[in-house]
Amino acid sequence: MSDAAAVLNKVLDAEHAAVYAYGVIGARGASSQRSAATAAFNAHRARRDQLRGLVTARNATPSEAAPGYTLPFPVVTPADAGRLAAHVEDRVTSAYLELASVDEPSLRRLAALAMQECAVRAYSWRPTIQPLPGWPAGPPTPSSARPSTSPPVSLSQ
Repeated sequence: MSDAAAVLNKVLDAEHAAVYAYGVIGARGASSQRSAATAAFNAHRARRDQLRGLVTARNATPSEAAPGYTLPFPVVTPADAGRLAAHVEDRVTSAYLELASVDEPSLRRLAALAMQECAVRAYSWRPTIQPLPGWPAGPPTPSSARPSTSPPVSLSQ
């Protein structure tokens, strides 16, 4: 099996797990979450099928889905379902990151597009977007919006 086929199978494993997880998310999520869960389920299923074809095109055997997957935490409430969805998208993004390192430009492009899709879905499942490390949380304070009292810097000599 080529290196690309091996990496494609790793990503395929992640997509199999995502399809499974979105079944749980759809079952445990609130009715307001179902359309997003269904759309994500369908997107991961389509990527899974695409990856199977790419592995087969390299004369390799695509990995099969496991009969079940262990979830990282119990999913009992709609909040748990949303948290699982964000977690799944983060994990699938990580899987595609390895695919972005292969030599084939078409696979790197596929990885980049898939990571973008996963990142957008992950943030849509989070209740709030976290600030960048080192940046204060919340909007700027009025004191930081005041004009400077120091003289302007001259660019001429």
